[in-house]
Amino acid sequence: QGRWAEGKQAQAPMVSIYGQTLGLVGCGSIGRMTGKKAQCFGLRVLGYDPYVDESLAKEHGITLVSLPELLKESDFVSVHVPLNKETWHLAGEEEFKQMKPTAYFINTSRGSVVDEPALIKALQEKWIAGAALDVFEKEPVDPDNPLLKMDNVVVTPHSAGYSDAASKRLRTSVGQEAARVLSGRWPKVVVNKSVKPKVNLVKED
Repeated sequence: QGRWAEGKQAQAPMVSIYGQTLGLVGCGSIGRMTGKKAQCFGLRVLGYDPYVDESLAKEHGITLVSLPELLKESDFVSVHVPLNKETWHLAGEEEFKQMKPTAYFINTSRGSVVDEPALIKALQEKWIAGAALDVFEKEPVDPDNPLLKMDNVVVTPHSAGYSDAASKRLRTSVGQEAARVLSGRWPKVVVNKSVKPKVNLVKED
């Protein structure tokens, strides 16, 4: 009907991610893969992870920095850490106050990595621009949770790995890892690294 101009006026301005900075809190395999994909869209990638070697991060295009520096410089802060004593409430009031007021916080790891009341306060008082949450501190999430009612929060159901293709890859990789060990080779992924000196397996390049 030739009303394109009306639609353009009603459209909210979008944020361009090209040339912006993504901060990865946690640079394990998932964090590194996220960084690799982000670079395809022209983002600069910073990372914080006390357990990842600088050369490994650099190999994946990630510049390791301190957590305060990452929070201060990033336009998007994305969390990719396991939940343990070190990471419980890793993101709280102190951390949100260090972020840019135009920055967005993303959590796809575990809900309790974030101090949820602190995040709610940060969003309500506009310390940060918005959040994208794939997990919550209490699950199933309470329908009255204020985060579900905020216009600057996007919520997803933590189901990205539940596709048919992902399930097939999971079953295949488990079988392949078992076959490696049974044939005297190290698996590609070793969770309990303390067993290495005790087991005589051949490491593949």
